[in-house]
Amino acid sequence: MWRRAEPIRRAYESFVRGVLKSQFYSSERGRRRGEREMKIRRCVAEDLSEWMRMRLALWPEMASDGTQQGDEATDLLARKDAVVLVAESPDGAGLIGFAEVGERAFADGCDTAPVAYLEGWYVDEDFRGQGIGRALIAAAEEWAREQGYREFASDALLENVESQKAHEAMGFAEVERAVRYRKAL
Repeated sequence: MWRRAEPIRRAYESFVRGVLKSQFYSSERGRRRGEREMKIRRCVAEDLSEWMRMRLALWPEMASDGTQQGDEATDLLARKDAVVLVAESPDGAGLIGFAEVGERAFADGCDTAPVAYLEGWYVDEDFRGQGIGRALIAAAEEWAREQGYREFASDALLENVESQKAHEAMGFAEVERAVRYRKAL
């Protein structure tokens, strides 16, 4: 049965590659007369303040160390084994979402190594439910395929049920649940 599905899978992947060519994605969904198309593209240095705004919304605990977070963001943009994708606002007035993807040597539940890993994924609340998160993940998957990765992994906090549902809607399969510990020495 899987042999019959293979040509369909290859055709779909070819279609997706064509749509997402050069890390750009446009969506007509939800577009009103006179509005620009939503675009997914690579983050550039000029996006740093908007990207940092969204990172702080996703990870509020980062607010206490803004300098370190700025350095970390700059380093992430320079990495060859990582990409930050951003979603532009339909009216061109700023950014409304991002996906940070990087290489990890391994990920729990994956059969291959290294793997592409979704480190962060965020869409502004006012723009959720409009396909922007889906577009960011599609662009991230395409980047990962272009880099030669065969698996894409991620995580979500146990209490973040909304994130778990979003991951599952994107086709991620839960592989385990864990409580992690640390001890100062």
